Amino acid sequence: MAELLIQQSVNWITLGSIYALFAIGFSLIFGVLNVIHFSHGDVAMTAPFIALAAAQALSIAFGATAPAWLVLAVIVAVLAVGVIGAVLDKVVIRRFRDAPAMMALVATVALGIVIRELIRHLYPQGSNPHAFPRLVSGVAFEIAGVPVSWLALLVVAVTTLLVALLFVFLRLTPLGLRIRAASEDRIVARMMGIRDGRVFRATFFIASAIGAIAGLLFASYAGVTRFDFGVMAGLLGFSAAVIGGLGSMPGAIVGGLIIAGIEVLAQTFVPDGASYRLVFVFILVIVVLIFRPAGLLGRTAMEKV
Repeated sequence: MAELLIQQSVNWITLGSIYALFAIGFSLIFGVLNVIHFSHGDVAMTAPFIALAAAQALSIAFGATAPAWLVLAVIVAVLAVGVIGAVLDKVVIRRFRDAPAMMALVATVALGIVIRELIRHLYPQGSNPHAFPRLVSGVAFEIAGVPVSWLALLVVAVTTLLVALLFVFLRLTPLGLRIRAASEDRIVARMMGIRDGRVFRATFFIASAIGAIAGLLFASYAGVTRFDFGVMAGLLGFSAAVIGGLGSMPGAIVGGLIIAGIEVLAQTFVPDGASYRLVFVFILVIVVLIFRPAGLLGRTAMEKV
């Protein structure tokens, strides 16, 4: 029993870290633009496909095996997805910044479908699952006889580092301060000379790059990637952000850990729990929306009328 609890605790922290990274992207975009970017999961999950293509292209061009180029391919994928996010904001999403929320919601849902179908039809055998290599392999150490993989340590370390860097960036850099100013009051930020267009594109780049890292870690953890993984990644990331509080970075982390905890508990202690794990997750989302619409760590918005 002790070994089972330790193993599931490792799974919980690993999955929770990945979900937290997806949720941070949602919260960052919503906190600055007040837009729910429903295609964020699909944008993020293009990263594994870009990494596989880049690794294969590098191995063909330089005659080395694909794993030798995996690190460089991962960097290329993260930067490419960041650029894709910024371009999508400039071309599509900025048109709906001042529009009713429903218009942005429908537009981003449609955008996600477009991204999935493009991967499905343009990527070689895009409809089929593609094996994705472990970014790191092997066992780091054991706890009471339970092995802890290097991948689990990598996931937790990367998540911790990204959260710390994002915290420092938003509070100590000029661009970070402009992003925070725009998130507090867009009109006042404009009056202070802040060019909100650049702020929004920078926000999309950062959120999409963080999502790309989450997508790469998720594909490496699962050992496979599919063109439709973005749907589930988006739903789980958005649910984590809603539970924690949209626009709250700490809330995104808490929400990711809560959702991962529910999944792990359901699969461990509920008969056929793997089939019902998402039922429990979305029941919790409904309960939170009923009793705490702003999320566990979110702030209730006050409007003057």
